[in-house]
Amino acid sequence: MFTDKKVLLIAGGGTLGTYVAEELLRLGASVEIVCPEEKQSDHPRLRFHQSWATEAFLRDLFAKNRYDGIVNFVHYQHAEEYEQIHPLLIQNTDHLIFLSSYRVYANEQHPITEEAPRLFDVITDREIRDTELYAFPKARCEDYLRQKHSGEPWTIVRPVISFSQRRFDLLMYSGTRVLEAAKNGEELLLPTLVKDFTAGLDWAGNSGKLIAHLLFNPAAIGETYSIYSGHGLTWGEVAELYRKIVGLRVRWCSEEEYLDFCPELQTEKWLNWAWHCDRRYNRDIDPTKVLRATGLTAADFTSVEEGIRHELALLGRESK
Repeated sequence: MFTDKKVLLIAGGGTLGTYVAEELLRLGASVEIVCPEEKQSDHPRLRFHQSWATEAFLRDLFAKNRYDGIVNFVHYQHAEEYEQIHPLLIQNTDHLIFLSSYRVYANEQHPITEEAPRLFDVITDREIRDTELYAFPKARCEDYLRQKHSGEPWTIVRPVISFSQRRFDLLMYSGTRVLEAAKNGEELLLPTLVKDFTAGLDWAGNSGKLIAHLLFNPAAIGETYSIYSGHGLTWGEVAELYRKIVGLRVRWCSEEEYLDFCPELQTEKWLNWAWHCDRRYNRDIDPTKVLRATGLTAADFTSVEEGIRHELALLGRESK
């Protein structure tokens, strides 16, 4: 399908990039990945460039290569950083995918479509607008593309939390926290407030597949897509899967008790905002637009349960 296509993944050595690359290779593309980690390729159409994605490095790379597609995974804490690099990227590809995030969505519309209000559109608190370094810079970059570069071949994607062997997410618990708690018989607290809320969570393999299938799609140019397979699991159901698969013990409690159990959510500003402006929201995202664009259906995706089991197997860990 993508034979003779050459794709560059910038900062693509992590969770999402790994699965985007896997799907692109399956579709027949050649893939190059820029990442600071030392990685070795075991595929004839996959090549790694060990480097930070600086402007100087990219200019040198583009002087020797042109790419049919570029997926840019870099998170820019200040939109001005992206504005500086965008012209270089768009000049060296036929299709650029910019990684935004589902976290840009406010809690104003359910189910959430791509036209739902963003936090940036509804929050007036000056401190948050000036210093929040995730959802707000993403929104500013989105606006920059729409307002300054309309008509260029870019697509904005907003992935949900994408778990893999690098991070097993459960609400605000991430990394190896869930696995360590299960191994040690520790009880994790979760607030009853979110138990029946749809989790903004999916297996990275599903997210990577969706992003890969948006590349080279003429209908995707100038569009924005939520990246979500549409499984619809709640945080309560995700917690139950971790109990079933790794034996995690969870106790549901009040929000106040949960915040006392996780004091960093109150003392660290970026975590406090992640809690109050994302995780405590109902993330019932409507996947209709991205499924229509990619032509993928439920049969093309892996369940959250099987995704967890797959990632545990990659770590050499047994599941129940």
